[in-house]
Amino acid sequence: MNETKLEILRILEENGRLPIDTIAKLVQRDKEEVAKIIQSLEDEKMILGYRAVVDWEKDQENTGVTAMIDVKVTPKRGVGFEQVAKRIYRFKEVDALYLMSGAYDLSVVVHGETMTEVANFVSEKLSTLDDVVSTTTHFRLKTYKHDGVIFHDEDNEDKRMVVSP
Repeated sequence: MNETKLEILRILEENGRLPIDTIAKLVQRDKEEVAKIIQSLEDEKMILGYRAVVDWEKDQENTGVTAMIDVKVTPKRGVGFEQVAKRIYRFKEVDALYLMSGAYDLSVVVHGETMTEVANFVSEKLSTLDDVVSTTTHFRLKTYKHDGVIFHDEDNEDKRMVVSP
């Protein structure tokens, strides 16, 4: 991949809302060339979408929960983890799915309206798959940083006195 494409990708990854003429100035190319490069990156599925990073904790009406589920599976001969991964990522509850190294094979990020809804997903859908050996569910309590964006509000620093033995 050439240096200009790489630079454009990094710029868009940092801020996908930048206008093309601003990106063109940053990479010292003309606007039409940058537009063609971005279009080709989208066509090649290198750029898969543009999303905002939202601090949902600031929405008092947001009652949803997010869980990270570690999944141990039995890989299939000839296809490895691909077949079970496809079955899992097709569930509407699944926001993200990663193949991992370590004690568990897959890491599944799930969003639901309540903890019960997530628990039902795990017990009724995920755990019942033939290839799933075990699961461990972790519920997200607070977000400090996501996609490189810090969610920490300096004005809300913890002012409690540190007490140690």
